[in-house]
Amino acid sequence: MKQTIALQKDRYIEELKDFLKIPSISALSEHKQDVLSAAKWLEGSLQNIGMENIEIMETEGHPVVYADWLHAEGKPTVLIYGHYDVQPADPLDLWETPPFEPVIRDEKLFARGATDDKGQLFIHVKALEAIMNQDGELPVNVKFCIEGEEELASPNLPPFIDQHQDKLAADAVLISDTSFIEQGQPAICTSLRGALAMELTVKTANSDLHSGVYGGGVPNAVHSLVRLLDSLHYQNGQVAVEGFYEGIPEPTDELKQEVAQVPFNEEKTKQDLGLEALYGEEGFTFQERTGIRPTLEINGITGGFQGEGIKTIVPSEASAKISCRLVGEQNPQQVYEAIQQHIHQHQPVGTKTEMKQFIKANPVSLDSQNDMIQKAADAYEGVYGVRPLYPKEGGSIPIVEVFSRVLSVPVVLMGFGLPSENLHAPNEHFHLENFTKGIETVTEYLYSLE
Repeated sequence: MKQTIALQKDRYIEELKDFLKIPSISALSEHKQDVLSAAKWLEGSLQNIGMENIEIMETEGHPVVYADWLHAEGKPTVLIYGHYDVQPADPLDLWETPPFEPVIRDEKLFARGATDDKGQLFIHVKALEAIMNQDGELPVNVKFCIEGEEELASPNLPPFIDQHQDKLAADAVLISDTSFIEQGQPAICTSLRGALAMELTVKTANSDLHSGVYGGGVPNAVHSLVRLLDSLHYQNGQVAVEGFYEGIPEPTDELKQEVAQVPFNEEKTKQDLGLEALYGEEGFTFQERTGIRPTLEINGITGGFQGEGIKTIVPSEASAKISCRLVGEQNPQQVYEAIQQHIHQHQPVGTKTEMKQFIKANPVSLDSQNDMIQKAADAYEGVYGVRPLYPKEGGSIPIVEVFSRVLSVPVVLMGFGLPSENLHAPNEHFHLENFTKGIETVTEYLYSLE
């Protein structure tokens, strides 16, 4: 199989380039037709490799591409998930080459979507093609569920999964949308934090006021906002919101050991970030704070005069963007309500507060010893010669929890990206070594399941 993949490598890459040329930016309405074009391109690609029952299925937003091949009687069924939408390319002036004109430099393919997620998704398409061309059939049953709204936090996929549970039923969900620890060190992510995002607005008077006339005699919205935000944490880094930590289990020794196995250099991290010290919840390591502990972060503050020079006013309105990462059994809605209650209890005199919720996603934890995950580890080791580690990602992929809960199956996060590949940033790229080795790894994994 390795030789077959090597012989077809150039063709695979040219096809991937065609996919990457489509500016399927889901966040921008002017690219709606491009998003649909990417779905149709995938439809044709899946037809070419012998998939069946291919559908472009409508949602309230961008469509889902479904396909299957279900002729491996008595064998497991694997549901492959990915997304064909991409982030906006801004700022364009920081790209060395145009984001939708793919080029290869230093054995890396540069384009928006190269690693997130078109390149990683296409690994599965080409792996199945290689198997079909060699054997005329697949060793297991396969289904595809490919969405066009992942970069919008998948607003329409959870109801789609609920509605089509029977159609999507499988023995495992296979996703390639994560990264290695570093080049040559594979990783299977087994934990993702949940997410909660909101905006807090503080209002005082009905307009900004002259600070010489009213200063010292009326409430200042910026002062009030700063006081509220400061009340959200204790000095030791803990979140001060009553009930925030409900549902969080004490980390086991086994979990701490898995976290500690992931390489981390504190001095290099401080140097790279230009920091004199790291910071966080006392009693936990940096890896634990950023992977298996919850957070409450202030993402941005707006209020008062922000232009050049000075304007001596008492601001009447100020706002802050706040986000949380959640773990264990934390319930996003309950956390939101706890924060609301905290704000109400600490509301300074003379202020009115409003809160608006944006994102809400449950955390998910996967068993690294599950057979489906261990066979993926075997496949990585067979191709790369290195056993993968099991990092606990601090970020959130909300749909992983939905697949795990609704379909009641293990989710295998079998990523092939690298942390250095500029996903969501200018000059995004994908290492071609991981593209071809990824195809080998996926074929080996599917054969191991039969």
